[in-house]
Amino acid sequence: MTAAVDAGFVEMRLGKVVGVATTEDDPAFCVVLDAVSEDRHLLITIGQMEAFYLSATLTGMAFGRPMSPQFAAGLLQALGGRIRQVRIDRLVPVAGGTAYGSTVEVEGASGLQSVDARPSDALNLVALVPAPILVARDVLADAETKLAGDSPEAIALRHALEHEQMAVWQGPRGR
Repeated sequence: MTAAVDAGFVEMRLGKVVGVATTEDDPAFCVVLDAVSEDRHLLITIGQMEAFYLSATLTGMAFGRPMSPQFAAGLLQALGGRIRQVRIDRLVPVAGGTAYGSTVEVEGASGLQSVDARPSDALNLVALVPAPILVARDVLADAETKLAGDSPEAIALRHALEHEQMAVWQGPRGR
């Protein structure tokens, strides 16, 4: 594990999930990762459902039936596998900018396999099945550049650092 951190990765941990207002009517949702041994943060914009699932896990909310992340964790366990690590390891060009790519290293009966994943899916899984989270230094540099600007996205991301963990409320059953 130390070799991967020494080779240009920073070990991080799940911090919080935050919903922030944007200039549009819809809120943006971010997961905040905190560096283990440095004062650095990575903010990743994620979808509403992924934010809901991750926030529910981080706050200890239980569901009557397994949601997608719980199903994936159950499959992994049933197959005798374990997550060795999650790496947010690359910049991925998308329309209008860049996104982050991640790799989940899974160890199982067929050996060590690398599985491509969206960071939101990988982080939802690692919230249920703990493993180290490693972030490439160039991904962190890109994120820090995005935070430094005056764009609406940069302002919203900076607000995310100040907000508390998003609360998820499970309403009464049958309504």
